[in-house]
Amino acid sequence: MDPTEPPVPELQTMPLGLYDVVQFAILGAGFALLAYFLYSLTSRDEVSARYRPSSYAALCLAAVATVAYALLYQDWDSGFRLEDGVYVPTEEARTTEGTRYIDWSITVPLLTVELLAVCSVAGSAARRLRSSTMAAAFLMIVTGYLGAQVLDQGRDRTALLVWGLISTAFFGYLYVALIGAVRRSLPTMGPEAAVSLRNATIVLLSSFGVYPLVYAVPVFADVTPAWFTAMQVGYSAADVVAKIGFGVLVHKVAKLRTAEDIAAGVDTHPEPVWSSNVHKSDGVLPEVGRVAPAVLDRLGAAPGGPVLQRSDAVARAAGRRRGDA
Repeated sequence: MDPTEPPVPELQTMPLGLYDVVQFAILGAGFALLAYFLYSLTSRDEVSARYRPSSYAALCLAAVATVAYALLYQDWDSGFRLEDGVYVPTEEARTTEGTRYIDWSITVPLLTVELLAVCSVAGSAARRLRSSTMAAAFLMIVTGYLGAQVLDQGRDRTALLVWGLISTAFFGYLYVALIGAVRRSLPTMGPEAAVSLRNATIVLLSSFGVYPLVYAVPVFADVTPAWFTAMQVGYSAADVVAKIGFGVLVHKVAKLRTAEDIAAGVDTHPEPVWSSNVHKSDGVLPEVGRVAPAVLDRLGAAPGGPVLQRSDAVARAAGRRRGDA
């Protein structure tokens, strides 16, 4: 079969201007994700240990996405050659879309972890929900990949439609599960944190909607170079919104909830908490000598009593060492 009849999206012959637009979108998104990786790395300790898994998920997500965009740029740069004033796809152009699916198969499950880490679902319910949403996110990407890239190299419109519908089923479950977790969590937090969590959820689920819309176009119409350009720009913009815009909002929720826990006396944090240049709480250190009841039970000490004591002999030996010095 001639690989260009009919051409799949990534095997379009690209005019100079459109080729440059896609290159600009890929580089811009890649640099933005690199900046977000550095931001996540330096800001992860701004939240308490309770919400820090959201920061770790964001850090892993940003690292994977940054590497993916570096590979995507390499794929784009080597996937076309300039001939007679247009860029003609080479045998390597096919990998441009595959790189995106590899990225999404890792980063989309991490997005669900990031959101659930600042929700109030806890214990076994949180573990079950985290596992199911991560699995649904992964299967959503893999089933879409089968239709768009694997079966008949993405040319079979029936396969595109069938696997697109299967992917949409997982997509629908994610919507229901994540919205349910957020709704259960909103009454347990302050109004400012609740608004930020609601906004983060809207940003995430709205940006998710871009991908199936772009996926569906080859089902109903032949893809042109102009549409392929719009596809690449749309994917890059959606990645920036879903990963960075959403991540910044989730980080704000984590900081606000940290400040709420400190004010309620249920947690400590060594540094003051600031959000949008507004002071939310002071730094509070753990009580010196405070030991958890479970630790006291293991040590055989009574609650409120001394846990460890030096013997007189040890004390005298320490005094002798100080005198020798």
